[in-house]
Amino acid sequence: MPRADEQPSLFELPPPEVEAAAVAPETRALAEASSPELRLGGMSWSFAGWRGEVYANTAEPKRLAAFGLTAYSRHPLLRAVEIDRSFYEPLPIDYFQQVSQQVGQDFRFLVKAHEDCTLASYPRRPRYGKKQGELNPRYLDPDYASHAVVAPTLEGLGDKLGALLFQFSPQDLGEPLAFAEKLQRFLAGLPRGLPYAVELRNPQLLTRAYARALEAGGAVHVHNVWGDMPPLLQQARMIAPAARRPLFVRWMMRPGESYADAGSRFSPFSRLVEPDLPNRAQIAGLASKALAHGVPVFVFVNNKAEGCAPASIVELARAILALRSGS
Repeated sequence: MPRADEQPSLFELPPPEVEAAAVAPETRALAEASSPELRLGGMSWSFAGWRGEVYANTAEPKRLAAFGLTAYSRHPLLRAVEIDRSFYEPLPIDYFQQVSQQVGQDFRFLVKAHEDCTLASYPRRPRYGKKQGELNPRYLDPDYASHAVVAPTLEGLGDKLGALLFQFSPQDLGEPLAFAEKLQRFLAGLPRGLPYAVELRNPQLLTRAYARALEAGGAVHVHNVWGDMPPLLQQARMIAPAARRPLFVRWMMRPGESYADAGSRFSPFSRLVEPDLPNRAQIAGLASKALAHGVPVFVFVNNKAEGCAPASIVELARAILALRSGS
């Protein structure tokens, strides 16, 4: 018997395997017929309700979060995923290395930047503690973003980084032109050559000045199905083509819906509950046109869009393929 100090630690043991669900032949055929420039994925991967769709067996969310990505990436339509944890705190290089090692070279991540980059002041919510209501000195600070967000993300993921997302939650960000100018200065101060993406939650900020700021800063707009934001096609018409290549779409929930209501109605996210055919059709139309022009497409789907993100992705892939084949 080895001495106690010779026993392997938990971190030296092989990670527990999360088994992938069997893929239906029609789903595999759909993936093979889809464009290689189309990448679909969820906004996380740690949902026990995806048993049968993504995972073969039920597992605790913590286990799925730590070890489930390999099984997730074996689904032929799930070629990308969003990392949301990084919005709430900066994540270290080794976290990104860990998730990168679970997927193949062709897989891509959309990583949310720490919210300190995009909060003008801290909301009056308990999780902000003593900072509630205070101005945020890190807001649109390119030095903070470069060191705390960009550097560890790029070093950990390398070529598997699809984009780094700066999400502006609903808040008072001042006059739209002033916001666009600040955004442009921020983007200009970031390391060049990386894929940056920007998502708005205040519809009044979606202006021509905002679009010009993206183009000047080498960033792209993230089209979103969320809250009071304009329909996808209206968003696209406001943005110059250079700031829509690649095309990014985040399909969260239908207008007028709340996360809490959708979550309680759709949980445990194991099936399509309420198909959202109008938004699905808009996404499919936008994606098919982009693919026809050689533009790569990323679409990330929330469980709260229709009830089960992987099931929505299958239907969306089918709708895109139908449009591209003219049927």
